[in-house]
Order: sequence, then structure tokens, then C-alpha cells
Amino acid sequence: MASAATLYTPEVLALATSLAAHPLDGGLGLRGDARSPRCGSSLSLGLSLAPDGRIERVGVAAHACAIGQAAAAIFVHAVPGMTPADIAEGEKSISAWLEAAARGLPAPLPDWPGLASIAPAAEYPARHGAITLAWRAALAALAACDGE
Repeated sequence: MASAATLYTPEVLALATSLAAHPLDGGLGLRGDARSPRCGSSLSLGLSLAPDGRIERVGVAAHACAIGQAAAAIFVHAVPGMTPADIAEGEKSISAWLEAAARGLPAPLPDWPGLASIAPAAEYPARHGAITLAWRAALAALAACDGE
């Protein structure tokens, strides 16, 4: 298992603090929330879509550990220009990666930009729910959009 020093690197902490540059504001009409029952971390996320349906802008309000915040920052930095299908595929592959890690099985790192920064957290099942918060909140926001 990775040590706390390996887990909470300066890069992870910098990512976590970078969320301040992406506040949740009223101009983001699509809203979604996610919570990790295991650790209690939660995240509210807002999105706006471009006319072609791609993600244009995102804002976050996170109440999560540094790993959860860093994962949200990784999401926020990569998601502009992506499609809802890209987000769904990202959530699916990240969840499968974390599930394999929880079972002690090898699994390749999912193809999401920046995810390598928090890869050691896969060894900590208590952090898995916090890692997926942004993806799950975005899917909830997009599902609300589909229902309108």
C-alpha cells in the first residue's frame, strides 16, 4: 500500500487547491450532486453545454478529502470540449479500474488526462468513492438535462 507521503504529493495538493479557479455559479444551468457513503465526501457540479452538446464550462463545490478534490480538478481540467458519452465512458473505466484495485487485481490506468497524478489512491478503497464524485455528479447533471 502506498504511504501517505506517496499519496498526498505536492502535485495532488496543488490539484486540490486548483478547484478554487472553477467555482460553482449561477451561469451553469445543469446541476448534479454526488456523495460517497463510505467517506462522506460530497460534490456539487454545474455544467454548461456548447450548441454542439459538448461541455463548455464546469464549476464545482467540493466537500471532500484532498484526493477527492484532486480527482475533481483532474475532471474539471480535462472535460471542456468532451461529450456526455466521453464522461460516461470515463466514469465506467475509472470505476472498473478502482474495482479491480479493490480486489487486488492489476488493471491499466484509464485513459483520462491527468489521472496518473492520483493513481496511488487506487490502493486505498476508502478513497474510491471520492475519486469518482465529479464523474457521477456530471452524469447526474446530464441526466437531468435529458429529462427536460
